[in-house]
Amino acid sequence: MGFSYQGIGEWCATFGCNGAAEGAVAKMFRNGVVKACSAGDAFCGVVRAVSHDGMACSVQLGGMANVPFTGEAPQVGYAKLAANGNGGVSVNAAGASYLVVRVDEENQMLTIKL
Repeated sequence: MGFSYQGIGEWCATFGCNGAAEGAVAKMFRNGVVKACSAGDAFCGVVRAVSHDGMACSVQLGGMANVPFTGEAPQVGYAKLAANGNGGVSVNAAGASYLVVRVDEENQMLTIKL
């Protein structure tokens, strides 16, 4: 039996966009603007859509989110995560704590609570 966490508690806000890509984690850049993360950065959410001109994007700030990961797979439960510099996340002792509810090692995807 499989479970889906898609859409649970999900909410998004619109920001100005400075190079953030759809599906990637993003960080605050300046007032009302997000950008792509570098390795080790704290992230505020996941970019869900980018406008056709790339000037605005919708960022998921809450709820359950699927994010790619690299490196060591975290265990389910609370894990310290930070951006990996490639749009996803990695385990990082200096990162923020997120609830990991699903680890898909084969596809290198996590489901986390933002």
